[in-house]
Parts: sequence; C-alpha cells; structure tokens
Amino acid sequence: MPSNITPMPAAEPLTVMGAGLVGSLLSLYLARRGHPVQVFERRADPRRAGFQEGRSINLALSDRGWRALEGVGVADDIRQVGIPMTGRVMHDAQGNLTRQPYGQDGQAIYSVNRGHLNRRLLDLAEAQPNVRLQFGQQCLHIDLKKQELHLLDTATQQEHTEPYTRLFGTDGAFSAVRGALQKTDRYDYSQDYLEYGYKELTIAAGPGGAWPLEKNALHIWPRGQYLMIALPNLDGSFNCTLFFPFEGPESFAVLQTPADVSAFFERVFPDAVPLMPELVQEFFEHPTGSLVTIKCFPWKYDDDVLLLGDASHAIVPFYGQGMNAGFEDCSVLNDLLDQHGDHAWPTVFAEFQAQRKPNADAMADLALYNFTEMRDRVADPRFLLQKKVEAKIAAQFPGRWTPLYAQVTFSHTPYAEAWAAGQRQDAIMARLMPHIQSEADFDQPAVQALVQQEMTRQ
Repeated sequence: MPSNITPMPAAEPLTVMGAGLVGSLLSLYLARRGHPVQVFERRADPRRAGFQEGRSINLALSDRGWRALEGVGVADDIRQVGIPMTGRVMHDAQGNLTRQPYGQDGQAIYSVNRGHLNRRLLDLAEAQPNVRLQFGQQCLHIDLKKQELHLLDTATQQEHTEPYTRLFGTDGAFSAVRGALQKTDRYDYSQDYLEYGYKELTIAAGPGGAWPLEKNALHIWPRGQYLMIALPNLDGSFNCTLFFPFEGPESFAVLQTPADVSAFFERVFPDAVPLMPELVQEFFEHPTGSLVTIKCFPWKYDDDVLLLGDASHAIVPFYGQGMNAGFEDCSVLNDLLDQHGDHAWPTVFAEFQAQRKPNADAMADLALYNFTEMRDRVADPRFLLQKKVEAKIAAQFPGRWTPLYAQVTFSHTPYAEAWAAGQRQDAIMARLMPHIQSEADFDQPAVQALVQQEMTRQ
C-alpha cells in the first residue's frame, strides 16, 4: 500500500437494543455498512411457534416508510403483502357513507400487518452474516460509564454482562436505554397520556374471504368524542380499533357486561355490528391499551449511545406516522453516515438529534391535531367542503399549495416544515370559507379574487 494512504479502520461492532420494527430495520442498515451488529430483544422470537403477538394493530405505511424500506431493498417484498388505501370512508350513525381521497390519483397509504413486517425484517437482518439476534434478553441495567449492559436471559434466568462500543436504543416507548439516560444530569423527559384508551376488535371476512367493506380504504366511524377505525387484512377481514374514553358517561368504565357492550355498539355503530360476530368476546378478552406521547432530550449520551423510534419520540397513532417516523430515523441516520463517514460518530449523533428532535415534536403535535379531525371534523359537511376547496387550490397553484396531509404522508418534507405550512393554510382557509357555501362558489369572481389575494401574500 502506498505510504500516503491511511488504511481505513475496521468497521467497529455496534449494539442494538430492541428487535421491533425500527430495531430490525436499523440493524439491517448498519450491517450493510459492514458493521458487526449484535441485537438484544426482551421478547421471544416472533418467528417461532407459540409467540403471542402483543399488538395486532395494523399499520399504515406511507412514503417516508417506503423510502426507508427501499434503502435496504425490501420495499417490493413488503408491497406484495400491503393493501393500498386510497382514501377514508366515513360511516355515520345511520350507516351512510362519505368518501374522502387521501391524495391525488395513484397516491395511497398501505395497510400492513405489524407481525408480518417485523418477521420479514428479522429474516433479512438474520441473513446478514454480520448480524447476531438474541431474544429473551431483558435489560436490567446499563452502566453508561463502563459501557456495559446487564441482561437477564429469560429462558435460563441467568444474568450476564455484555460490553458495547456504540449502543442504539430502539426498545420502544418504555425504553430501558432511555431509562438509563434519564438518570443523567439535566435530562428532559415528559410523558402525556390521553384520557382515551383503545381496544382491538375484528370485522370478519365475508364468504370466500371477500371483504365486507370497501377494501382499498381506511374506514372511520367518527362519533364526536370517540371513534372506531378499520384497516383491511389480506384474508378479507378488517382490524378495528375503538378509541374510547377511560371514564365518563360513554366510556370503558361503564361498559361492564355483555349486554352493555351489545347495546352500545348496536346504538352507535349499527352498520358494523352485523360484521363483528366475535364482538362481545373480543371486547372482554382483548386488553385496553393506553395512548402516550413521550418527548425527551438529548437523544444521545456522549458519542456512544443514541435513541431512535419510539424510545425518543413515542406518539399517538392518529396520523399513522409512528412507524414511518421511526423508519425515517433509520434512513436519516444512514444518510448522515454517508455524508460524514462511519467513524464520525460525534458529528453524526449531534446532527441526527438536531435534525430529528424538532420534526419529532412537530409530528407529536400533528398526531393530536389529527385525533380531533378524525373524531369529529370528518363528519362535518363544512369540513369536507373545505377539503374539496383545498384540493381545488392545490390544482390551481401546483407546487405552491400542498395540503397538510399530503405533505406529511406523500412527501419527505420535514414534519416541522409541514406543520408550519399547515398552520398557515388553516389561517387562510378560515378567511376563505365564510365566502364559500358550495363547491360552485369557488369559481365566483369575488372568491377567486380572495384566493389570488391570499396566494400573493403566501
């Protein structure tokens, strides 16, 4: 080797805590960069017989998630088992339907089964010769100074210590890695629970595996202070989620008997009940989940620990962006490694949290904003008219007006930029809508003059 060329140091070993969706994708990214990757996961291997899926909730994959999957060459594989949803279908209390497209023709979010996606990513990670997956490893303690993990093997009940050089915490909303960082000086942390919980239910497949509702849509039953949604499965069934107050006159607290549940659903969701033969049994057998927003900072400790995904920014599920944001963490980190090199960890970690923290906070706000929209505004004729007017403005001013939902879901615009643009658009619509009572009004000269005036001020 010529004397003026410095040999590249060997790729250093890396440790990932958590083998869920973000952890398995991250390990794949890191392994493909040449790093030996050790992955520890508290749960049993979800690919083994007898594994009990903790959460059956379907996920909505959108552009940010697809880009991250494309980065490791797995997007086409996942697309084969996803169902495109091109819009929302709202069900009113009489069973009448209203459809609202998500974007332009050809744009869709995809209903994907969490378990299938996790298992597929684990298979791909394990196929890398430099990845070692270890399941049933509960993290008891992390010594940040010594860079050591104290783990319990849940099968043997043996405790052991594992050193790490660089540790990535992808172990979810109640992260053990973040728990260690929270004990450091001046660590900011907050968790905020909604007064709502959620319950997983099922709409059964029709005869011969037919879908009893429109297949290519996310179905919403908006009821003012609560809602139910349904996402399609490949077998013709739908995964339903009831988002419902814990306490109050209509809440989980008052639905105590099978008769209570049957009466409530027949009154509030009459068109869904005939499609839910296991409703009462599932209501009492399935756990009631809670909904939390977690914010923290910093996301790193020195240059040897970094948090990604829910460990750093758990959000409520009402924009369908939790997984997509976590996957985007992986692709952003990979881009920074491309930019600065695999040995510039202090720069990469610092830039990662500087880029992602404002966007994660914006996405948390967006998710809460969308909860209100899905719960009651999507049933409001004025809101639906406003969405049609926004689509007309977007068509009239291409590139200058992109609806907030499209910016979040069908682009890679940073979440903070999308949220700021959405707030400006809301202010404009608040000024325009008093002059619009029907779609036809949009073409009135006076309204067009107002639109032109607003767009000039943009």
